[in-house]
Amino acid sequence: MKRICVIGGGRWGKNHIRTLHQLGYLAAIAEANPTKLQEHIAAYPGTIGHSSVDEAIEAAYDGYTLATPAESHFEIALKIIRKGMNIMIEKPMTLTSEQSEVLVAEAKKSGSRLMVGHILLFHPAIRKIKEVIASGKIGKLFYIYSTRLNLGTVRTEESVFSSFAPHDISVLDYLTGAKATKIEAKGSKFLQDKVYDTTMTQFDYPDGVSAHIFVSWLHPFKEQLLVVVGSKGMISFDDSTKEKEIHFYNKRIDFENGIPVKVEEPDEIIEYEKKMPLEEELRYFVEHLDSTIEINTGENGLEVVRVLEAVENMIKNNR
Repeated sequence: MKRICVIGGGRWGKNHIRTLHQLGYLAAIAEANPTKLQEHIAAYPGTIGHSSVDEAIEAAYDGYTLATPAESHFEIALKIIRKGMNIMIEKPMTLTSEQSEVLVAEAKKSGSRLMVGHILLFHPAIRKIKEVIASGKIGKLFYIYSTRLNLGTVRTEESVFSSFAPHDISVLDYLTGAKATKIEAKGSKFLQDKVYDTTMTQFDYPDGVSAHIFVSWLHPFKEQLLVVVGSKGMISFDDSTKEKEIHFYNKRIDFENGIPVKVEEPDEIIEYEKKMPLEEELRYFVEHLDSTIEINTGENGLEVVRVLEAVENMIKNNR
């Protein structure tokens, strides 16, 4: 049985702790706050507690998950990777592409298995949509759009794009199977002088595929909508709804004698197995500690950070 140590027992780290315990893989927790550490140890008897990262590294576990604030990711991950140990870093991988490049390069040197926690790639609905696209059911992929909208949580240090969009970037790359070849972005700020509250970002992908991401924390209702449009049909999935259904719209535009004609046939709901994304993600990480990680690799995490940087620069320069 693999033994995993969770570094960081805060808002998201506690979910790692609970899920790994349920899976039978939780061996230890590293948390600098002594009160919080003791609370976790009491809740999960038999789990080893470490008050420092260095102490946890010395214990040499089979793998580590890193769920500390993003500004600490680089320093902690670098220590683990240079020891040749395996690690899954929560998103964003690091705060800069330069830092992410270093981690990817060091992992190749040391043989460390490096994974990044873009959890939506383990959402069963997203994986089902990928399967449907690959099956040819929607025909040629035309375009994808993603919206992530809500009232709050407003940040004071980063724009809404950096806060909301990392998940959507990883999903677009996953569904298209490629990196964006061109990016254009604009943003608007209303509440604070230097922080953007809404952004619209357009992506071009190979084979003529287009996509866009619209994110806002200044919005009257919550929406986490993904729409996929192809030559033979269309898909929608709203993760903010209770039902979380994948809808297939049997709709398309045909041409008759050069004239566009709308074709509509009955829609359907595409069934998929409802599983917990975090459980699937952590299970995948543990089960691939002795093989090759192919989903949410360090390279994938680096690409997301590169896009975040590029968009932040664009919206600032388009002010």
